Amino acid sequence: MSRDPFRFEGDHILLLDQTLLPDREETIEIRDARAMADAISRLAVRGAPAIGIAAALALAVEATRDGSAPGKLERLEDAGRLLVASRPTAVNLAWAVDRVLGAARRALAKDADLAACVRDEALAIWDEDRAASRAMAEHGASLFPTQTRFLTHCNTGALATGGGGTALAVLLELHRRRPGSIEVWATETRPLLQGARLTAWELREAGVPFRLIADSAAAHTILRGGIEGVLVGADRIARNGDAANKIGTLGLALAASAAGIPFVVVAPTSTVDPRIPDGAEIAVEARAAEEITSIRGMRLAPTGIRAENPAFDVTPARWIGAIVTERGVHRGPAYDLRDLG
Repeated sequence: MSRDPFRFEGDHILLLDQTLLPDREETIEIRDARAMADAISRLAVRGAPAIGIAAALALAVEATRDGSAPGKLERLEDAGRLLVASRPTAVNLAWAVDRVLGAARRALAKDADLAACVRDEALAIWDEDRAASRAMAEHGASLFPTQTRFLTHCNTGALATGGGGTALAVLLELHRRRPGSIEVWATETRPLLQGARLTAWELREAGVPFRLIADSAAAHTILRGGIEGVLVGADRIARNGDAANKIGTLGLALAASAAGIPFVVVAPTSTVDPRIPDGAEIAVEARAAEEITSIRGMRLAPTGIRAENPAFDVTPARWIGAIVTERGVHRGPAYDLRDLG
């Protein structure tokens, strides 16, 4: 299987189970939206662009099932609600579902082949993400003509998208342009260790020199380690530029500000939600306490304690030096992104 997190087979999807990486590369066969919603919820597929594409492909699979066109549309709408509910913070999920359902409704109105129209829309979303990854990599790399030492958080590579990635794609482009000169510090990204398991795996595969650090070492590394830029992705960006990303991102932005270095968010325009004015309206997903108290089934904390596990935090726009999308570099601290979403 390629490094794409999924493969579309017409009536089913083969999904790379990211919960098993880097120890094992195994695929899951997805044949309906319920199975995809479960995979998204338990992070077998994750990353804002990737879960949007995965949901779109799940709807394309649902559309292949027998039934009348009106019946198919009703089933797709039910499936769409189920998929959107699986992860509430990342806007790409709802955006992709809305696009596919819009294609289904247009097909029904025109008496066109509903399944074919849904499939074409899902594949178009995937193709657009590939192109967006390439464009973001080039735009983001232009911000760092001489810098060589970077820090990144969570996983923002090909595994998190349908293309080459977001923030990690920028670092890979810099490595391509200046082989051997780029070094990356990757946070472990507790509690599910997407940095240690996934980013480290992708950087090693790409041959990029890197070091893995504990999340709690990130501010020290930024302030004392000669880091010249912090690059992260996003799961939802408000109209004013406030950005929700993996928990721990806000602290990195504050440390970057204290160090006087660029803090850059890299995300496709599908991550921008112009309907919400600022980050106060971004729903922050709360995940199971067991993700904090245990790792892969091994208990770390005393039995019966209370734990909180927010999956994301929101970085105010004033701490974000630039937002990179496939359309270019958008500079703050005063953003107006209403035309991007």
